[in-house]
Amino acid sequence: MEIDLHKIFLAPYENYSPIQIFLEILATATGILSVYFSIKKNIWVYPSGIVSTALYIYIFFVFGLWGDGIINIYYTIMSVYGWILWSKNSEDRIHVEISKTTKKDRWFSAVLFVISIFFVMLVYYYKPFVENSFSMQNVNLGFHHLDWANWMDVFTTSVFLVGMWLMAKRKIENWIFWIIGDLICIPMTYYKGLGITSLQYIVFTIMAIKGYMEWKKSLADS
Repeated sequence: MEIDLHKIFLAPYENYSPIQIFLEILATATGILSVYFSIKKNIWVYPSGIVSTALYIYIFFVFGLWGDGIINIYYTIMSVYGWILWSKNSEDRIHVEISKTTKKDRWFSAVLFVISIFFVMLVYYYKPFVENSFSMQNVNLGFHHLDWANWMDVFTTSVFLVGMWLMAKRKIENWIFWIIGDLICIPMTYYKGLGITSLQYIVFTIMAIKGYMEWKKSLADS
């Protein structure tokens, strides 16, 4: 069976402006660079990540992925927080030590996940109101406007929120959340017409698996 790569990856961009395409490529490149630094336990994960998440705030809101838009605002804030934490826990100001989650960490992660689910659902509930210039005229609130990708967006947002927090805490389990979220985002972002970003999540999945294996080996050797 012949695969039409133009139809799969290029056709969705025919109505996009050159600047939108450039910004998505730049966000993808810096995002991959950030994951690479994370695998190496290198503090540059945060400055490169901030560039990527800032760009994706714009991209995801433009394409209606509100959950991902919100999580990238959170990513940006958490990147600053993580940058500070990693700086304080690094002898050479570049690399950090890692550890496994404690019982307290797991409980906090569970609470954070549940809270974020309800928060993102609330955002989507009021999405028609926001898109109507914050006017209730001719607006029906609810979840009727959501498709399967939006619901998956609600779930992955919560998964990534926990992953980002665990990464800031330098916990090896952060990679498990990235792997789960990345796998879901591959079809979700392609469905929304973001072919380049969909390819990025394929790369992210592979890198997250590699990151988990390298961090696990590092813990075993310490």
